[in-house]
Amino acid sequence: MVLKAFFPTCCASADSGLLVGRWVPEQSSAVVLAVVHFPFIPIQVKELLAQVQQASRVGVAVLGTWCHCQQKPEESLGRFLEGLGAVFPHDPWLQLCRERGSKFWSCKATHRQGPAAPGAASEDQVMLIFYDQRKVLLSRLHPLAALPDHQAGEASASTGGLAAIFDTVARSESLFRSDRFDEGPVRLSHWQSEGVEASILVELAKRASGPVCLLLACLLSLVSAASACRVFKLWPLSFLGSKLSTCQQLRHRLQQLTLIFSTQKATDPAELMRKANMLVSVLLDVALGLVLLSWLHRKNRLGQLADALVPVADHVAEQLQHLLQWLMGAPAGLKMNRALDQVLGRFFLYHIHLWISYIHLMSPFIEHILWHVGLSACLGLTVALSILWDIIALLTFHIYCFYVYGARLYCLKVYGLSSLWRLFRGKKWNVLRQRVDSCSYDLDQLLIGTLLFTILVFLLPTTALYYLVFTLLRLLVVAVQGLIHLLVDMVNSLPLYSLGLRLCRPYRLAAGVKFRILEHQAGRPLRLLMQINPLPYGRVVHTYRLPSCGCHPKHSWGSLCRKLFLGELIYPWRQREDKQD
Repeated sequence: MVLKAFFPTCCASADSGLLVGRWVPEQSSAVVLAVVHFPFIPIQVKELLAQVQQASRVGVAVLGTWCHCQQKPEESLGRFLEGLGAVFPHDPWLQLCRERGSKFWSCKATHRQGPAAPGAASEDQVMLIFYDQRKVLLSRLHPLAALPDHQAGEASASTGGLAAIFDTVARSESLFRSDRFDEGPVRLSHWQSEGVEASILVELAKRASGPVCLLLACLLSLVSAASACRVFKLWPLSFLGSKLSTCQQLRHRLQQLTLIFSTQKATDPAELMRKANMLVSVLLDVALGLVLLSWLHRKNRLGQLADALVPVADHVAEQLQHLLQWLMGAPAGLKMNRALDQVLGRFFLYHIHLWISYIHLMSPFIEHILWHVGLSACLGLTVALSILWDIIALLTFHIYCFYVYGARLYCLKVYGLSSLWRLFRGKKWNVLRQRVDSCSYDLDQLLIGTLLFTILVFLLPTTALYYLVFTLLRLLVVAVQGLIHLLVDMVNSLPLYSLGLRLCRPYRLAAGVKFRILEHQAGRPLRLLMQINPLPYGRVVHTYRLPSCGCHPKHSWGSLCRKLFLGELIYPWRQREDKQD
């Protein structure tokens, strides 16, 4: 049987001693975590291992001996190391030795009991695998399902078998808290032997984070209680709060801040990564908002924007008037129903006149409104973009009204024609069973149906043309709002902290491992170097993507084309879909 011994590279130059680690029988693997140096007292070593087991819940034990023949050893050293197996009983007993003045290693694994079958050898072959203990400790191994298909052929080990290795190193962190400067009874060699990694700024931030989080959590709870007041649940306020993009974004940010500054610690690395991504997202959002705020208030750009807003609205209204006058004539040489054409054209022109009057009435207050809107950028770029989304919706409300009127008329004619067409075929729509059933009609019903069908067919081109024009205008507005929503969703959901880890420290997000051969000679143990495969950027975004907010609808291309063809309304918010006839 071939045993796999995972040996940390930081212990390759350590003095002789005992190998401390965990034995994984399912994998036939020994994970070496540290080396205990001479001199030591066996009872003190056992007490240290018991303390580590109680703190980490990992079965840490003495796996064997380590002999580093950097200087010429005494003749009795080998027999002494072999005799330690009686003091620390473990089966199998590993014996690793680095030969003097050479780069070659010798590895043996002996069993204390006799072989199970006659003629079987008492020694097993050992495959020595070196690993970077610090990288394995700080990394997080992701499941194999998170890997793309094109990496299936790479030389990587199964994450199911490696999970025990990574978990052993991660949970044994209490073993790595001592260094050579400690005055403890047991001297160890591991990745922090030369000194425990620490930072004064990090320690100060840890001590200050508790009171700060408690204070912010109290403030956020007060804001949440104020937002849950019954006044905001009344009909107009509740409707606006559920439809306006600004309210949705503020509610989403409040939930994120409540989770970030919660006094409860993260239960697992995934929740900790989620909090870190949220914190970086909020900080970047606020920083971009402050940059936008400084840009708007520099050189009086808000005043210039307010002065240009009314002329732009007048120009848009003038172009709409020219478009309606073109439709009221003979657009593209088409002969329209003149009576219906004149009625629809004058109806829409009157709405444009009302809209222009409303804009001119609000013109003295536009600069003050824009100043307060620009000031809201200090809450974050996403809040400013959400307010811009709502402002565009308000400024183009007349276009939305035109689209609704045209869509309702077109939809009425389409469904009327479909119902009358079923009448000619002797069928009708069964509302209760939601299906088409056979039906017998008398002569009067057929005659009235024929007249109505003829009227709707001749009126359909005029209505369809108005519907087509205003639908294109509405889709243009939706495209601009969709671009703004895409930017808001990108800032809200992009895992910036995880992407930064993938860029600066790719070993922190592990997709698997690969092995590089260091030595492969006859009569020598196979030595491999385990290297971490980082998670691809696409999978980082997919795995750690934050949930987005908003009530914006999400249509597939098929459903969108169907709604446009049948004249069903495309709402700017999520709407429960009901079957119509």
